[in-house]
Amino acid sequence: MKQFQQFVDGVFEDGTSTFESIDPATGKAWAVMPRALRDDVDRAVAAADRNLSDGDWASMTATQRGKLLYRLADLIAANAQHLAELETRDTGKIIRETSAQIAYVADYYRYYAGLADKIQGAHLPIDKPDMEVWLRREPVGVIAAIVPWNSQLFLSAVKIGPALAAGCTMVIKASEEGPAPMLALARLIDEAGFPAGVVNILTGFGDECGAHLTSHPKIDHIAFTGGPQTAKHIIRNSAENLASTSLELGGKSPFVVFEDADLESAANAQVAGIFAASGQSCVAGSRLLVQASIKERFLALLVAKAREITIGDPQDHKTEIGPLCTQKQRDHITQQVELAVVEGAELICGGIVPQGAGFYYPPTIIDCGDVDASTWTTELFGPVLSVRSFNTEEEAVELANDTPYGLASGVFTSNLSRAHRMVRRIRAGIVWVNTYRAVSPIAPFGGFGQSGQGREGGLEAVLDYTRIKTVWLRTSDEPIPDPFVMR
Repeated sequence: MKQFQQFVDGVFEDGTSTFESIDPATGKAWAVMPRALRDDVDRAVAAADRNLSDGDWASMTATQRGKLLYRLADLIAANAQHLAELETRDTGKIIRETSAQIAYVADYYRYYAGLADKIQGAHLPIDKPDMEVWLRREPVGVIAAIVPWNSQLFLSAVKIGPALAAGCTMVIKASEEGPAPMLALARLIDEAGFPAGVVNILTGFGDECGAHLTSHPKIDHIAFTGGPQTAKHIIRNSAENLASTSLELGGKSPFVVFEDADLESAANAQVAGIFAASGQSCVAGSRLLVQASIKERFLALLVAKAREITIGDPQDHKTEIGPLCTQKQRDHITQQVELAVVEGAELICGGIVPQGAGFYYPPTIIDCGDVDASTWTTELFGPVLSVRSFNTEEEAVELANDTPYGLASGVFTSNLSRAHRMVRRIRAGIVWVNTYRAVSPIAPFGGFGQSGQGREGGLEAVLDYTRIKTVWLRTSDEPIPDPFVMR
């Protein structure tokens, strides 16, 4: 089997231990991965901490940091196909998506490369005539980045790009599920010329690696993408170091279709929102709210499209749905769909686990009627769509917001006034109108409530990796006045 190494202080090395990585398309082990433990974390954090104050990285100008990021972007673009093949092999994501996504990831690094020397402080018009006061934006410090397996090169780019542009250093824990692309990325970071120890990439399990990393006393900021329950553990860990956090968590995103919408376009967007990436996306539009007057017609259109989806080998460019990443995930989805039927929901498409190798699950649509079925309330992270209908706009808003999550949402209508009203009233960090699952390095990405805090992407992400220093400079040559009175 293929052997991978972790990246600590500029050196590729075996982990303290190892584990096998499973190919989701076959259910068989294909590679041996490093399993980082506490000592590995300590060495990686020490290297990152050293680079904050000493060495080449600390003395680099922002423009020089930007040039390194441009170099990394070019290397990612040149190696996009290799990275895509690794991600598909290790996670089951279809090659047509990983190829396109990783090629676009290079643009994220270019965006942050351009921002590196545009992170500005400010001069304050202070109310004291003998003082000059200004603000400096400085790197927040050592970053602990926790990256999940799904879309990991994208989800790491929105952390690595802004953090390095701001001058921070990093220790990244790749997911134990499908970490191969992240370990391959480490070689490109090394080739780009970043000083040893600026970026360190480990692969390990949460209790052995993640917990120690997020509670480490030299960690200043934690950037996490994953589930709300894990995020709560991370916040508890951060009590040990008082690190700031940015949390991009899950969602149970509403997809609202009004009777005046372009139904063909809405159906295609719903397919993209829940069946693309096998539904393994934090922004998956997994709750369809369709106006009652068009429910039957829209569901018929949607079911027809779902049944035409090609399920197969994720390395085949004709495949539209590949396997789920793990057997555990498929078992969980199967259980929740069966429970929803018991609770009174109607299975109208899919729901039957196919025979054969791999962790496949078909496109599934469940009509929940008026039932708060398990699939309606629980984030499944799979190709399962739950449906309810509404009559009025007020009812649509109420149903859309009836969730502790608040990451993404979609609204489909030809009524511009209604679109604006829905944008204002839906509680979500992202509202797509007459489209879905669109991203850009220029646009912030993140949610509310159980979907997290902070933003990734855009200028806002860079600011999350900086801290403000206020500088006071007295310009008078006269002696300081009464020292017992605050100026």
